[in-house]
Amino acid sequence: MVFDGRWTARLPEEGGAVFLIGMRFNKPWRVDKWFPVASAMPRMLVHLGKHPELGFLGGHSWFGRTTILLSYWRSAEDLINFAAAKEAPHLEAWKAYNRAVGADGTVGVWHETYLVSPGKAEVIYANMPAFGLAGAFSHEPVTRDSNSSRKRLATAGPV
Repeated sequence: MVFDGRWTARLPEEGGAVFLIGMRFNKPWRVDKWFPVASAMPRMLVHLGKHPELGFLGGHSWFGRTTILLSYWRSAEDLINFAAAKEAPHLEAWKAYNRAVGADGTVGVWHETYLVSPGKAEVIYANMPAFGLAGAFSHEPVTRDSNSSRKRLATAGPV
């Protein structure tokens, strides 16, 4: 559903985490190397979808030679716990990547983690579905008190 007009997000007082993760096909002809890496992420997302208590709030994917999953987490601690959990699919996928690819240069992987909190992040969405931080946390219309980047950053209210 598209929300007409301008919208912003309200983060919880305790904040949250934004996690970007992806891979790059450095040697696209090496399907034997990149396919196992590419197929690991859907399994992780299915697992996270079945276990909301793990703190994954949702995400968006983009595909190309470099793939990106933009995801939102209740906390960085939840993200780190998932990555290290023996019963979750990430740890085994990471070990398999290191065994199969290691440092041979065929497939690159990367991630970035950002902590977000009220007054430390700022977002605006115009004529969009609930997306990004607003989709993960709280989607709110822009008001007089949140109608500029400066105002959204200056408060602990909507970001």
